[in-house]
Amino acid sequence: MTEAQVTCSLKPVCPRLRVVAVVLAAGTASRMGGQPKCLLKWEGQSLLERLIDALEASGVDEAVLVLGHHADTLERSLKKSSVRLNQSLVQDRMNLHTVLNPEPVNGQNSSLHVGLAKAQTLNPDWLLVGLADQPLIDAADLKNLIAAVKHRPPHTQMLQPSVNGQPGNPVMMQAQVMHDLLNAARDIGAHNPSALPGGKTWRQEHPELFHQWVTTNVHYRIDIDSPQDMVDFKAQFGIELVWDI
Repeated sequence: MTEAQVTCSLKPVCPRLRVVAVVLAAGTASRMGGQPKCLLKWEGQSLLERLIDALEASGVDEAVLVLGHHADTLERSLKKSSVRLNQSLVQDRMNLHTVLNPEPVNGQNSSLHVGLAKAQTLNPDWLLVGLADQPLIDAADLKNLIAAVKHRPPHTQMLQPSVNGQPGNPVMMQAQVMHDLLNAARDIGAHNPSALPGGKTWRQEHPELFHQWVTTNVHYRIDIDSPQDMVDFKAQFGIELVWDI
C-alpha cells in the first residue's frame, strides 16, 4: 500500500530540515484491557520498536518518546530490545529521549505539551508528531511526509495527511507552532491542564497556515485501539499482531 517515493526536485539544493519526532505513548489503553497497544508485536518486533526504527531510517534527527501510564513496562521493553539488537535500536543511532507525563489522565494534549517542552530544547525546524500504535507506518511513509513539507504551499506551518477525505497521522508542525502552543499553555496549564491547546485548536485558529496533504496511502489512517481492530487489521492486511509482554 506504500506509494511511490516522493523525491525532492527543489532547486538549486533540496533543503535539509532538522526534524524532531514527538511520539505519544502515555495513554491508558483502556480499550485494550489496560495492555499498552504499542507493545503488540508483528514478526517479533513491537509496534513501538518498528516506529523508532522507521524514524531513524527516515532521517529524523532526534525523537522524544512521551510516557505516562505503563511507563515502566515500555522502558523495560525498549531496554530488552536494545540488548537483543546489540544496542543498535537506541544507543547507536538516532537520539531517543524519554520524558514522563506525570498526569496523563489530563488527556493527550497534556502529553503533547510534555513532548513539545523537551523538543523545544532540541532546536527543530519541524516536528513530526506521531502515535505509537500505527502498525503500517514505515520509513518510506515518513520520508514522503517530510518531502511533502519541503513542497508545501508558501506560509504553511502545519501539514497533515488526508486520506480519502479523512485526517491521518503523523502530523508535521513547524517550530513556530510548537512555540505558539507552549506560549498559549502558560496560563491555561496552571489552572486547567486538561484544557491545554493541541494541534486541532491551533489549526482552527490559523486555517490559512494549515495544509491538508492529499494522499491515497492508507498507512497514515490505520491505528490499533481495540481487540476488534486487531481482528479487522488481520482480515484486511493478512497481518497478525500478537501480545508478548
